[in-house]
Amino acid sequence: MKKIRTKLKYVNSNVLLATVDMGKDSFSGYARCPDRSEMKVSDFPNNLSGFRRFWDILVHTKKTRGLEQIVLGFESTGPYAEPLLHYFQDKGVRLVQVNPMHTKRVKELSGNSPNKTDQKDPKVIADIIELGHALSVVIPQGAAAELRRLTHARERAIKRRTALFNQLHDLVFISFPEFLQVMKDIKSKSARYLLQHHAEPEAILALGLAPLTQVLKCISRGRLGADKAQALFEAASNSVGIREGRIAVNLEIKEMLEGIEGSDRFVDRLESKMDRHLEEIPYSRRLLSIKGISTITVAGVIGEVADFTHFETQEEILKLAGLDLFEISSGKHRGQRRISKRGRPLLRKLLFFAALNAVRKGGIMHERYQKHLAKGMPRTKALIAIARKLFGIMLALVRTKSEYTAAPKTELSEAA
Repeated sequence: MKKIRTKLKYVNSNVLLATVDMGKDSFSGYARCPDRSEMKVSDFPNNLSGFRRFWDILVHTKKTRGLEQIVLGFESTGPYAEPLLHYFQDKGVRLVQVNPMHTKRVKELSGNSPNKTDQKDPKVIADIIELGHALSVVIPQGAAAELRRLTHARERAIKRRTALFNQLHDLVFISFPEFLQVMKDIKSKSARYLLQHHAEPEAILALGLAPLTQVLKCISRGRLGADKAQALFEAASNSVGIREGRIAVNLEIKEMLEGIEGSDRFVDRLESKMDRHLEEIPYSRRLLSIKGISTITVAGVIGEVADFTHFETQEEILKLAGLDLFEISSGKHRGQRRISKRGRPLLRKLLFFAALNAVRKGGIMHERYQKHLAKGMPRTKALIAIARKLFGIMLALVRTKSEYTAAPKTELSEAA
């Protein structure tokens, strides 16, 4: 879902304001008319029957009060809300979302108490919406929705793979600790092959030095040779790895390697599908025209944003990523400017890694990055500044229907 920061001017005398406090199994629904009359908070189950019951109540209230539109508000939540939101979107209801931090602070104004109940929260959400502090929600459709799901699936797969590598590292340290000293990168193809076929020190010794040298040369395509083989052979000769229980350890090592290979294949399939869905989004090629921005980054950014065309200003889109700046100053004290981090964390991560690519020597933002550093800006803050700039460029390319062109002696030029 995408959030756009706007004052909700459409909450007016013709609008029925409905709110829902989300839960896993049931929701608490509430409605408020323009004259401040209320529909009491009522619970309904998280299923089609419950959705219909709440919808019928809203339609009846809207009709009897002569209102024109229904605005449904909710607090930012996990996956439990998505079926309900899709149901109401299909009914033509305007969906809005409030920040949980705002809910927490405003609820203390109601009764001067931090008391949290299902009866209180929907009313607090309505108060926040009436004050204009809410975000309009746009649910991704078509290719953008697929890209969002693919990006999240890829992120989860990579986290699972990282966890497996960490566990693999621990097991290898138990059975053959010297292996990690010789083969520095356990993620490398050569290290994984050796662990799959010759995980024990005795297996390395049984293979022999000459065959080990040949295996390493073949798997690494010539990058590793006699020196590495000799070091590994000597390490196996003097290993202090455990001997008791090693059969079970090696069995688990192989199982983990199979899991890692499975994750690799799954990530490849996801990335292949990303490429196909990007072709369905006309402006994706404009984003891909930025040198150093990969298809994975573009797919992830579009999936998180949903549709760049719904944003009018750079400020709006930076808020979505939590890259908008704030400072805490009072009197003579002037605080440091920081990013809010109140937006989408995955979107922020994608842009940060895109910035890392862009500031490399020969990258489109290398000069700008070096200027930030020359001014004394810390590296992390300089990278955040580059991430903000890249996101702004993406929005500009879509809005102007342009493709990125790096002109001589300039960092950025946009040409149609």
